Amino acid sequence: MATAASTELHPMAPHFIPGWMPDPATGDPFMTAMAFFVVALFVSLGILYLRLHALPEQMAHGVGAAQMQIVSVLALLALFTHNNLFWILALLLAGINLPDLLEPLRRIASALENISGQKGAQPPQDVATPMPTTEKEV
Repeated sequence: MATAASTELHPMAPHFIPGWMPDPATGDPFMTAMAFFVVALFVSLGILYLRLHALPEQMAHGVGAAQMQIVSVLALLALFTHNNLFWILALLLAGINLPDLLEPLRRIASALENISGQKGAQPPQDVATPMPTTEKEV
């Protein structure tokens, strides 16, 4: 029967024990390293997942405000519902540049305001009143 004070190796035990083998008095260094590795892997995969979901918003950063809002809403819906179709739609919408269809209408309206001499969208008071032609009449 062996006592705790005995420091002799068992005759069947190998005489060379590698340095990476855990000592009975200390912890297992591989288990500690693997625990840190798993935690780091979990955090990095979470960051990668969130960055991937933010990709359509980053792509749509330079487009119009309305398109950016639609892409952002689709990306959030994809994140919270886990429906990949929303993310694909957000990615496709961010990849194309939709034309601003209201800009020509705004330019036409401002040109008409300049021609008529009106500032703002006020209707004329009397249609029969002639428009002033010089600055002194204004």
